[in-house]
Amino acid sequence: MHRLELVNRELQTWFGVDFSYWDGETGEMMRAAEMQPSGDENYLSPIVRAVAVKKKPEIVAEQAGACILAMPLAMDSATIVATSPFLTGEQFECDDDVEALARLLGTTPDRAGQWKGEQNRWTTQSLERIARLQLSKLSVDDEARRLSNEIDKISDSLSSTYEEISLLYGLTQNLRISSSDEQLGDLALNWLLEVLPCEGLAIQFLPTRDDDVSSKGRNETKTLNVGVCPLQSEELSRLVQHLNLGEKGAPFVANQRITAREEWPFPKVRQLIVVPLAEGDNIFGWIMAFNHCENKGFGTVEASLLSSVGAILGIHSGNIELYRQQSEFVTSVVQALTSAIDAKDPYTCGHSDRVARLSVCLARQMGQDTDSLNLLYMAGLLHDVGKIGIDDSVLRKPGRLTDAEYEHIKLHPELGYNILKGLKQIEKVLPVVLHHHEQWDGKGYPHKLKADDTPLLARITAVADAYDAMSSDRPYRKGMPEEKVDAIFRDGAGQQWDPAVINAFFAARDELRSILSEERAEIRFDVRDWLK
Repeated sequence: MHRLELVNRELQTWFGVDFSYWDGETGEMMRAAEMQPSGDENYLSPIVRAVAVKKKPEIVAEQAGACILAMPLAMDSATIVATSPFLTGEQFECDDDVEALARLLGTTPDRAGQWKGEQNRWTTQSLERIARLQLSKLSVDDEARRLSNEIDKISDSLSSTYEEISLLYGLTQNLRISSSDEQLGDLALNWLLEVLPCEGLAIQFLPTRDDDVSSKGRNETKTLNVGVCPLQSEELSRLVQHLNLGEKGAPFVANQRITAREEWPFPKVRQLIVVPLAEGDNIFGWIMAFNHCENKGFGTVEASLLSSVGAILGIHSGNIELYRQQSEFVTSVVQALTSAIDAKDPYTCGHSDRVARLSVCLARQMGQDTDSLNLLYMAGLLHDVGKIGIDDSVLRKPGRLTDAEYEHIKLHPELGYNILKGLKQIEKVLPVVLHHHEQWDGKGYPHKLKADDTPLLARITAVADAYDAMSSDRPYRKGMPEEKVDAIFRDGAGQQWDPAVINAFFAARDELRSILSEERAEIRFDVRDWLK
């Protein structure tokens, strides 16, 4: 039940509501939501069993401006289904709507009406999209825990000899995502050559299985070797194919009882150990030891050590792949949130991407490094995410806002901060999201920070945000002419905006102007992919 509580807290963070939980096999309710109606149990019981079989989130009921989302959760050997109602429609048109909503929620009409008044409005598309992303994240987290357990098991089984411990310790000290599997493989081969009584060793890394042409993974077989390796890269591939190791995925030892046979096709290989670089069912390549230095047979000691090294290298390759998946997950989250912002306020569609690129341009002009540019681009995409929580009537109002409406819209930086603060992978963007409406003279919001008290990247984003807002056309007004925009920035330097950022604005004026006229359809988080 501890695992279920952790999942429930995470779902509450993402969706802002409590969930009910059902046994996916029996359809029995395991835990009812404390602050939400749990729905009609007789109606939902057979449905959650079907969702558990399909293993994908679904909107399982929808009427009277509300729906019920069901999400299957893998819990050890069982499947649990989480459900919760969400508001998707407008006002009730008649009393029948109230009755229909009450039936959907499994509660009284009075409670149904009260529930409706307390809810934020969603679209079914947003619910399904975020549900899929959340299930993907939970799956990745489970895989990370499994990989961690695998590393623990390997650590428990290390050889007791000093040389072997030193070798394996050295490898584990280099298990950094920033170190490629080829770098770690090269270290392992050189260390193994000093420990194993063999004439040569080789590692053959397989190509990545990712068909995405934009992937930075390995797109061809890569071979490393040290000492006297009797086979070339193509021959190593034929060796693996001959031994049928791709299907077995298990260590293989061949001594002269096998290699002395007439049908043995590799006469230069007298003794051999082949170990997969594997993580679970995934094989990333092979590590091989060739020909005993004293022409003896390889035994269990040598095979066990090579197996340990192969397992570490396999787990490292798996971690690199997991990191890539995490990166893709973060990209998907940002894309989903950016789409949600555009859907919420279609009049400013594309604004977030333009602000992101304008911010990067200003930061480059100010000499910021690549890491800061990448962070600033993501922050620019997400700077207005809090507008998801702003009333449509205020956000889309074509005319001047009242004082009360303006105070309401000023909540969006803190709303955005609260939406994103549970995502550890993008926690560095939070200061920009929270403070991009502060002013140099301390008259901004939400915290009235002055001058350098506001983070630099937030001060840069503030200028980019203002430039796009003033220059872009809206249904209720045309964009300002350049001369007026320039005059506003000159007058506001040292008052509303950081003078150094305004100087960068005028220094990069031509490039900024071209960004406003260029729309892009994709998000690429490494600015080196699109900066020239």
